[in-house]
Amino acid sequence: MTAHISVYDLLQDSAEHHGDRRAFAQGAKTATYAQLLQDVRLTAQRLGDSGVKAGERVAVYSAKQYETVVMLLAINALGAILVPINPQLKAQQVRHILLDCGARLLASTGPRLRRIEAALTDIELATWSLEKMPLADLNTQANTWLCNAVTDNDPGAILYTSGSTGRPKGVVLSQRNLVAGAQSVAHYLGLRCDDVILGILPLSFDAGLSQLTTALTSGACYAPLDFLQAGEVPTFCEAHGVTAITGVPPLWMQLASVPWPPQTGARIRCFANTGGHMPSPLLEKLRGAFPDALPYLMYGLTEAFRSTYLAPDAALTRPDSIGKAVPNADIRVMRQDGSECAVGEHGELVHRGAFVTLGYWNDPQLTAQRFRAWPRPGLQLSRDETAVWSGDIVYRDHDDYLYFVARSDDMIKTSGYRVSPTEVEEILFAAHDVTEAVAFGVPHPQQGEAIIISVFSHPQAPANANALITLCREKLPTYMVPLHVSIHDSPLPRNPNGKIDRKQLKQQFFEFFSTPLTVTE
Repeated sequence: MTAHISVYDLLQDSAEHHGDRRAFAQGAKTATYAQLLQDVRLTAQRLGDSGVKAGERVAVYSAKQYETVVMLLAINALGAILVPINPQLKAQQVRHILLDCGARLLASTGPRLRRIEAALTDIELATWSLEKMPLADLNTQANTWLCNAVTDNDPGAILYTSGSTGRPKGVVLSQRNLVAGAQSVAHYLGLRCDDVILGILPLSFDAGLSQLTTALTSGACYAPLDFLQAGEVPTFCEAHGVTAITGVPPLWMQLASVPWPPQTGARIRCFANTGGHMPSPLLEKLRGAFPDALPYLMYGLTEAFRSTYLAPDAALTRPDSIGKAVPNADIRVMRQDGSECAVGEHGELVHRGAFVTLGYWNDPQLTAQRFRAWPRPGLQLSRDETAVWSGDIVYRDHDDYLYFVARSDDMIKTSGYRVSPTEVEEILFAAHDVTEAVAFGVPHPQQGEAIIISVFSHPQAPANANALITLCREKLPTYMVPLHVSIHDSPLPRNPNGKIDRKQLKQQFFEFFSTPLTVTE
């Protein structure tokens, strides 16, 4: 069996054991593991011949197509560092990432390269057109190609965050992070070689990249989809026999609103949520659409991949929990002084283990703030172990299940109280006319911060702002009642990873209470 040091090793192992099985399926395009391995070897050989060396950054800016997958894996096989760029990003954002990471080469499609070429004129950068990538004509030569040797601590990828708090910052993942993360998720999801995994999240997003790497780990088929309308997804799943889906809450809200043919929904073995809390009403809708599927509610951060998951049996009894640590991770709730919180006490989630990344690219100051030595009383180590302080406020119960409270910078400080936006949002999700809801605080002259709610409701069943405020008054203490509810007639804004952009909404209402305002009763 191949030693699993890199993602390329995962591919080699699956090609050895599942060579005739589908590795990729998208419309009429399919490829077996044997074919995928040959194409990856050929492309890696061509990259090396063009001058790309191990450790250099190669950026990929493209939709999820076969050539994109081949290029991602070829970069890993060569020992270069993958920089996947979300295809939704515009020219200036792409330019920032390329300059920040010092990319040696940009692989993209011809139309995308032409759209951003004006922003790249002063950057010394080679380009590679994915349409012209040879895939089968030199397989005989590629058979003898050997990948560059890497260690598990070598950088394997740089994932750039969405940049909602300024310009995107790059998180550096080691080869170990990529492999251990894939193996951990594939294990607790119970993925098998006969599964078909829907690749619906961006490959630039850690959870989207995981959809590919977990397929490689388990010998399953990766079936990627870039869709425009939610109604396209059930049709694609039926055509390709999809059995496993991972999404973020805004995506699940869309998928729960479209009809799923009974045979399509019954084929789904498991579905997983990440990137935010899944409201109980939404979970119940998905249970109805996928009656035989096991739900996995996951929590993670780019700086440490996956931290916790809630197993299907616990999802029935503790749907508000983010679960317990994933395999090969140690999760604690810590005070600011580094001591551990008591049961029920709010503190910061701290993660140690195989998934803790190498830090931020080109930002040692921020790296030092978030990545710190793990306290190991009584143990004398030659080198400190690093843990990542997540910035997320959580608490644990007597059975060691964890509960998310808020991002530390999302907590609302109003009238002397600290309010979790999740608590307010949960009340609104119980209203049948609410599809999406986000709570946030904005400056207020008397209260410090006032609570505002942005709500999207379906045009055929519009929500009423006064009715929602009344509901909050019935269910929440006075200091948690929003002063304003904004009803939107279209889905709330997303960041490039598909999550609702809370900070953008907050910025829109930042000066809302700067002048006297009468709140409608």
